[in-house]
Amino acid sequence: MYTISEIQKVLKGTWTLANPNSEIVHILQDSRKLVEPSTTLFFAIVGERLDGHEYLAELYDKGLRNFVVQKEEYLKDFKDCNVLLTSDSRLAMQDLAAHHRRQFQIPVVAITGSNGKTIVKEWCNQVLEDRFTICRSPKSYNSQIGVPLSVWSLNEKHNLAIFEAGISEPGEMSRLEKIIQANIGIFTTIGSAHSENFISDSHKIKEKLNLFLRVDTLIFCADIPSLNQNISVIFGKNSALAKVPKLLSWGKHENVSIRILEQESQLGQTQIRLSYQNKEYKIVLPFADYSSVQNAMHCVALMLHFSYKEKEINARLKLLQRVAMRLEQKKGINDSILINDSYNSDLDSLKIALEFLQQQQQSQNKTLILSDILQSGMTGIDLYTEVNDLLLKNKITRFIGIGPNLERHALLFRLENFTRGLYFFESTKAFLASVSDDEFDKETILLKGARKFEFEKISAALEEKAHATIMEIDLNALYHNLKFFSSKLKPGTKTMAMVKAFSYGAGSVEVAKLLEFNRVDYLGVAYADEGIALRKAGITLPILVLNPEERSFNAIIKFQLEPEIYSLDLLHSFREALSFSSYEGKFPIHIDVDTGMKRLGFEKEEVPALCDELKNLDCFEVKSIFSHLAASDEEGLDAFTEGQIALFDQLSKQLMQVLPNKPLLHIANSSGISRFPKAHYDMVRLGIGLYGFNSEFQEHLQTVARLKTKISQIKKVAKGESVGYGRKGKAKEDITIATIAIGYADGLNRLLSNGLGEVFVKGKRAPIIGNVCMDMAMIDITDIEGLEVGDLVEIFGDNISAAELAQKLNTIPYEVLTSVSERVKRVFFMD
Repeated sequence: MYTISEIQKVLKGTWTLANPNSEIVHILQDSRKLVEPSTTLFFAIVGERLDGHEYLAELYDKGLRNFVVQKEEYLKDFKDCNVLLTSDSRLAMQDLAAHHRRQFQIPVVAITGSNGKTIVKEWCNQVLEDRFTICRSPKSYNSQIGVPLSVWSLNEKHNLAIFEAGISEPGEMSRLEKIIQANIGIFTTIGSAHSENFISDSHKIKEKLNLFLRVDTLIFCADIPSLNQNISVIFGKNSALAKVPKLLSWGKHENVSIRILEQESQLGQTQIRLSYQNKEYKIVLPFADYSSVQNAMHCVALMLHFSYKEKEINARLKLLQRVAMRLEQKKGINDSILINDSYNSDLDSLKIALEFLQQQQQSQNKTLILSDILQSGMTGIDLYTEVNDLLLKNKITRFIGIGPNLERHALLFRLENFTRGLYFFESTKAFLASVSDDEFDKETILLKGARKFEFEKISAALEEKAHATIMEIDLNALYHNLKFFSSKLKPGTKTMAMVKAFSYGAGSVEVAKLLEFNRVDYLGVAYADEGIALRKAGITLPILVLNPEERSFNAIIKFQLEPEIYSLDLLHSFREALSFSSYEGKFPIHIDVDTGMKRLGFEKEEVPALCDELKNLDCFEVKSIFSHLAASDEEGLDAFTEGQIALFDQLSKQLMQVLPNKPLLHIANSSGISRFPKAHYDMVRLGIGLYGFNSEFQEHLQTVARLKTKISQIKKVAKGESVGYGRKGKAKEDITIATIAIGYADGLNRLLSNGLGEVFVKGKRAPIIGNVCMDMAMIDITDIEGLEVGDLVEIFGDNISAAELAQKLNTIPYEVLTSVSERVKRVFFMD
């Protein structure tokens, strides 16, 4: 904790002080995450798309009075504030975090690399938490903003810190190094991630190595030639550095610090015999795949650095579990929402999970099920007093504590603060024995538990029961795609995100909440009932209804949706409906002009008559004029697209001449964004690109939806026997088949029958044999060993893309995604 007067001595600029003794506990750059206004210092950071200054008034109204800004005009009406006017708010945040770091003389581990940073950080925490009270980066906080936020969480109870750092362009790592000030470094690996701003892998390695210019020890795998070569040049015997670190290299070659002498993987484990400081060690890693072994070896090297003995190393390695990198959100029993973040439980990750819970507005009823927090370095009274404060600040309505420590400190939590109940149980088993399904109803439930409490059993008990097929929706990937397309727009260009057709099969409400949280400007739906569902779920963004039916006019008005108007008849009908309503003021509408799609919209010849109508209508406000590009993704039809854009220019100018306001203009869809920058106008409509499909930018987009099912049964089929309806699948030899729990009623197209379609299971492709049934399908697994009932099967996702399926079906990815039935459970993941 610092006072403003202490911070004034650290950060340079022009200060205006109303209360220099104000105490600062939290730093913040995201206005949506404000919890404690009185003790928070907000940094108004100017980004490529968002400007923190635009949210200052909102924060002021919520009681925040401490600001670091670049633009003082935004604060001219504020009173009683402490304000720093600086040239760069981001650098000011970094400087404050660097000052905070200098107050702690403890070991600090910095981790970088192209892949594995977060996993290595979490695993290092798992193996070292028996000896240390550790401060570590939350989730993947490794950016120019994430690192200072991570370092700020350091406090006097910590005796070790582990921070990860990532960069996307030259020059960034030097700034992060000054913040982290590490004395131990780990370089995980080098790969293609974020390569676009670097000349070569060597260039990227050298930039990343700037993180380690002042470390005492550097851990790395010497079996990666480019990494080993660059480290040898920069940190070797002929180094120009004033301080050269100890190089704790590991690998299979000679002249490494930790040499792997033997390595054998079997039955999901890897046994390694290694040599370190003239002593042999035999260790067992609980993984067999290459990436996990490599990541775990960095942890082994760090334990050796801290003088762990062989027995201790193996005991700690047994505790390693695959890191659940994501919050998992799914439907719970009785119309509840279940958020599962139970791979660990500590105070910092609890704060992040509660932030995510605050984003969910489906219900005001919020239940937290929390296990004992282990190895916090705090006394039980201090720890659970802080937990109680967090619950009150985040408006938890019911709290269920599980574990002997929580039970012992139950009196720190007061029943009157939890309107829906306060309960404590000694164990997960005791909770499950006492709970019944009807105790949870229409609420949001957050599970946060340490691994030993087996909260996966609670998750299984509280999730909605459904069949084995699921559609995983990666909200991190969706956010990445949104950011990528936003980066291609000129400053000030707005974004309408299309969430029609159940958000292209991804789940409208959950996707809309993410988009609203990340400040898109508009949502687009096809029909009014889609917009109504979003309003009922608490979405407040403007919503354009692209196909407003006359029977839905009253609902459109009631729920303040914004209709597309594409004909004079529709304009007249909606005006009549509005006249019979109690709505006051000008109702927002959007004018669709047809520039060549020949679907909906005013034709060129109809626009003069529309202009005459709009001159005399004072009950409407035209929010936008738009059109649809018919072939923006087809290079051979670019001349047609150019003609559409030119006609849109002409028609929109005609209409704007008679309007009292300047409406937004938009015509570009996802492919229009990528291929026709001049057509961005005031707003773009982002549809299929948001979900990871765009031929122009495909390599930059991430997979959002993964359709998965499970094996229900495995059978032997003799030569000459048939499989499925109509005996279409004939065994030409003895084969083994598996029945999987998905059929055409779930979205597995029947045209994929008889070998046209394949699935991905246990690292291999397996063809569909016989006809796809309504609820099941059969696959040939003859060449795949070790399969069992219950194994996961990918229909589309990372290994077989929806685009590949679409090509086989002679259709488009839109159809593949939207064909997935709503009876298929959607499971949402997010960091």
